[in-house]
Amino acid sequence: MNVVKEIQRINEQEISRADYSESGSWHAQYKNTAWIFAGNLPFDLTEGDIICIFSQYGEIMNIELIRDKDTGKSKGFAFLQYEDQRSTVLAVDNLNGSNVLARTLRVDHSYGPKPRRIKQDDGSYIEEPYVPTMNAAPPMIEASSSEARAAAGTTEKEDYDAEDPMAAYFRDKEKKKNEKKDKKKKKKKEKRHRSNRYSDSEDDRRHRRSRSRSRSHSRSRSRSPIDDDRRRRRRHDY
Repeated sequence: MNVVKEIQRINEQEISRADYSESGSWHAQYKNTAWIFAGNLPFDLTEGDIICIFSQYGEIMNIELIRDKDTGKSKGFAFLQYEDQRSTVLAVDNLNGSNVLARTLRVDHSYGPKPRRIKQDDGSYIEEPYVPTMNAAPPMIEASSSEARAAAGTTEKEDYDAEDPMAAYFRDKEKKKNEKKDKKKKKKKEKRHRSNRYSDSEDDRRHRRSRSRSRSHSRSRSRSPIDDDRRRRRRHDY
């Protein structure tokens, strides 16, 4: 309980300071670790319950709830690893001293579970480093960048933050805008196609008219005055 009050006291001092900065905060000394320690947990809480409480401040990648080796019951404390180190600051500041099932939680920065001590046959002990199993991390789906954009309905020009709550709104807005542009382009293309077909038919008609006129003109020019005189004589003889 003294640790809980001490963390609260330090946070209150930092809030009251006018020259507060992230580099000068007491949290800065834990900038290289994304682990936190959660103590005084209710014994009935499972790993899933603890994740539900602490995941409101970030994505949890790993959790180690310390249990009794013989009975398997919870000992009331756990270590959690966040995906983003900044989530540890939020969890410590907001959940330390909070009340869960009539128990006051102790939440502090940590460097993760300690190495396990394994007893050898000769009676000596060796330390086995803890290796995170990422047992709380969401399943990873491998996909190419183009497939990911296609699944999300985005293009290469779009660059929305996936964690931004307004990202979906802007993405839908951009999608509708692109659909309108595509419809306009399609209409213009169809209109241009119809006009080309109409102009082609008109050109064909004009071409046929000009050909017929040229033929008739050539026929009229091919008749000479001598031919006309011969025709008249033939008619007169008959």
